Amino acid sequence: MNNSVLILKSAFLSGICIGLAGFGFLAEKNIVGAVCFSFGLLAVVSYGLKLYTGTAGFFKKGEFGQLLLILVGNILGCFAVSLIARCSGMPLQETAQGVLEGRLSLGPLRGAVLAMGCGFIMTTVVTFARKGNNWPLLFGIPLFINCGFPHCVADAFYYLCVPFGFLADNLVEVLVFYLSIVVGNFIGCNAYRFIMNKES
Repeated sequence: MNNSVLILKSAFLSGICIGLAGFGFLAEKNIVGAVCFSFGLLAVVSYGLKLYTGTAGFFKKGEFGQLLLILVGNILGCFAVSLIARCSGMPLQETAQGVLEGRLSLGPLRGAVLAMGCGFIMTTVVTFARKGNNWPLLFGIPLFINCGFPHCVADAFYYLCVPFGFLADNLVEVLVFYLSIVVGNFIGCNAYRFIMNKES
């Protein structure tokens, strides 16, 4: 099977894992929901799936195209779960809209800066997980959520859960902000390598 297809399938499943974690967070938007969100990353690591923020800090030269493919697959997986979320009797769409409104109020620059924090945490916890230690995941994930650091895959799920009318009315602003946090996550994921001049 084509390598790109395998990557896309893995990234799609990864997006489903994060989407389910985001579903849990929207259902219980507090410290309990933040801790439950860790399920998504634990599933991604355990299955060895492709996640943008779990890969960005480890990719090698020539793999940038694969990284973008991973992000597309992640978003598609989140979209699939967002359709399920719309069937729920819980006020998930209203909660998701609140998350998106809070994000947009930051503006792209502040959003990108905050997203760097999430990226750094993600690469750190994945580094531990690759060595067989998943405990940092249980602390790092609630940490970036409580700090309000945007995670581009989780945010994709939240945005896709928002009422379609609100999303359509603010589409350009949402896309600009989303691009800013994708870049911010990337910089944060690679902060250790940038500063220490370490190769993957």
